[in-house]
Amino acid sequence: MPVTRQCALLRLPRAAVYRSPSSVKQADLDLMLLIDKLHLERPFYGARKIAVVLSRSGHPVGRKRVTRLMRLMGIEAIYRKPNLSRRHPAHKIHPYLLRNVAITRVHQVWSCDITYIPMKKGFLYLVAVIDWHSRLVLSWRLSNTMDKSFCVEAVQEALDRYGKPEIFNTDQGVQFTCEAFISTLSAQGIRISMDGKGRCLDNIFCERLWRSLKYEEVYLKAYETPKEARIEIGKWFKFYNDERPHQALDYKTPRQFFAANQPCAYVDNARALPTSTQAQQPPTESDSHDIEKGLVSAIASRPIRAEAVQPGGGFPP
Repeated sequence: MPVTRQCALLRLPRAAVYRSPSSVKQADLDLMLLIDKLHLERPFYGARKIAVVLSRSGHPVGRKRVTRLMRLMGIEAIYRKPNLSRRHPAHKIHPYLLRNVAITRVHQVWSCDITYIPMKKGFLYLVAVIDWHSRLVLSWRLSNTMDKSFCVEAVQEALDRYGKPEIFNTDQGVQFTCEAFISTLSAQGIRISMDGKGRCLDNIFCERLWRSLKYEEVYLKAYETPKEARIEIGKWFKFYNDERPHQALDYKTPRQFFAANQPCAYVDNARALPTSTQAQQPPTESDSHDIEKGLVSAIASRPIRAEAVQPGGGFPP
């Protein structure tokens, strides 16, 4: 069949078939690394603020270029988006099931997420599946595209090696709402939970894992090839699971905590709570009194501007 006929059947322009994709420029790769670091530290910064911060630090760049690179990296600012009730008719969005739920045992909640991994030339995407209670990384995969297949493979490996959880939590990315991913979980009778739009704290353990991985491994090296990245990241995950003491787990490793299955309750009550057992003890009466006294003192010492309140109780624009 001639190429012209093939393109007509697939509704593709012939230029898309003959044209080889151009590689990402080195200048763009350098900017993507800076954007990724800034996004980890300030996930609420959008393209405009990132462009301003980079320009002030000696890397002049425009908002449109930052927007294009962020879209290429698959990241966006964390903010409350309009029209949250509108969904794509082909994608079923499952509700978030972990609000006010105490995570007290292994296999109670698993979650996974995707992040961007920079290399010396190019970049990759990483997906990992973790157990919320023990923070153990159950499986992971690297890919050069944001395809759904490497996410499904990671989840299937975790299910084959460790059994199944009661609840599996993800964000609302297209890789996690597709039929292949949902059917893999539904076939095992797993309850599916999805983060709310703009709710980075709903999957806070994955976000914290990415920060540790990038600052302790990825940003310290410049991977030459995907094979090298796969080997080095695999070494770090083994170190993270088996050797690295975790403060929230009373300085045990995730593997030790996973095997012991010790209680360490975490409750998502719409706030960013510390996850260590000591920090989650209920406050005493004296603690509450000290907190209340400190708040009253802080409010009393803050200057009040007369123009801060408009007539009728409104606030100035």
